[in-house]
Amino acid sequence: MYEANGQAIRSNFVSIQWAGLGPELLLRLDRELDEPLRSQLEHALREAVRSRRLAAGERLPSSRALARELGISRGLVQECYAQLWAEGYLVTRSGSGTRVAAGAVPEAPVTTGQPAPPPRLAVDFRPGRPDLASFPRTDWAWAIREACRAAPADALGYGDARGSRRLREVLAAYLRRVRGAVADPDRVIVCTGFSQGLNLMLRALARDGVLRVALEDPGHVERREVECWGLDAVPIPVDEHGIDVEALADSGARAVVLTPAHQSPTGVVLGPDRRQALVEWAEAANATIIEDDYDAEFRYDREPVGALQGLASHRVAAIGTASKALAPALRLGWIVCPPQLIELVAEEKNRDDRGSPGLDQIALASLIESGRFDKHLRRMRTLYAAKRQALIDALAVHAPDLELRGLAAGFHAVAHLPASLDEQDVVARARERSVGLYPMSRYRAGGQTRPPQLVLGFGDLGEATIKRGIATISDLLTGG
Repeated sequence: MYEANGQAIRSNFVSIQWAGLGPELLLRLDRELDEPLRSQLEHALREAVRSRRLAAGERLPSSRALARELGISRGLVQECYAQLWAEGYLVTRSGSGTRVAAGAVPEAPVTTGQPAPPPRLAVDFRPGRPDLASFPRTDWAWAIREACRAAPADALGYGDARGSRRLREVLAAYLRRVRGAVADPDRVIVCTGFSQGLNLMLRALARDGVLRVALEDPGHVERREVECWGLDAVPIPVDEHGIDVEALADSGARAVVLTPAHQSPTGVVLGPDRRQALVEWAEAANATIIEDDYDAEFRYDREPVGALQGLASHRVAAIGTASKALAPALRLGWIVCPPQLIELVAEEKNRDDRGSPGLDQIALASLIESGRFDKHLRRMRTLYAAKRQALIDALAVHAPDLELRGLAAGFHAVAHLPASLDEQDVVARARERSVGLYPMSRYRAGGQTRPPQLVLGFGDLGEATIKRGIATISDLLTGG
């Protein structure tokens, strides 16, 4: 929008290939000044280039459009453009309009004292990252087009902060079918991913009188994520059967954050006895279990483990997302809330952002309803299984004595290093070879480095890259 008489004219200050009349531009003309309007316009455009508000190659509005919006003659704008062209600020090409000259924009000042960004790793075994190249672009584009085509007009408003009714109905049916959850659309709240889902739950629990929250140790949720909401965070040990329920009962916590289907990061599955004991603890302590169901769709060696929420839906809040199944960039997740907390969580969601992106929610609903989502998951299970096998095979060749655990599901595993090695030293030396490794100590509440272990993510790596990475660091893994 352009306005004269000293009022602002909005702009986007990025180099974009604009169609039509070109972008809008923030300029000011003051008719009460003695300075001629042409001189003001020239000065404003020069400063826009010098200050780097206008990028090299960026297109300016046509002389006709700029004259109309500023309320001045087109000839005045043409004269201004001609003068700046003569000074080297602008270039004009037939069919391309008037643009900022490449050499007119000064170089960005060199920032001193800032650390240089780390070099890109040749092989990065970062855990938690799915295969981004396998995102189903064609199916998602179809779902977005379908959402735009079929969405009623009222779906484009603010709507219910809990999320699209259609998506909540589809998610409830999907979770009942695939995860064995006790899910009703009225108990589902759409969020932007696990982090927001967890924050909403923690704030609701704090309002409900909870003072202490237990976390798995090792675990992927940091204490500060809990303590920032005024809650005490207490780490509870995890062993080969999952969280220690006796230690949990002794902690005084009235809530716990768990990854029962595939513990993050150890990969263990919460055993049946522990599941029952956990539910009994929650009943006795009037406590809430927050279940992070982050990668349960991807299992290889056994039948899928049902959601803990299905055992005690009035005690468990199940959080799931599309981040691992599709891509983190979608920023779509959901919470299946216990009935007594649904209103508090909904209020917190409304306070946060009034609701997640509506068209994306409808698109996800369409993707699931059409069967494309299930088809994508089946393809990804096969793909991740092949990558998993590539990791096993590479270690069998280059570090045959290395113990590998946590491979029943997901796309990371835990490598148990020889006791003589220091995991931090292994990580540092691997990075010198452009291989990213991640120590178990980063997941431990106290940062302990013993026993030495590595969390190896393979989701976003090709099979050949996995093998090359392990070969590159084979001597570091064995101490040879």
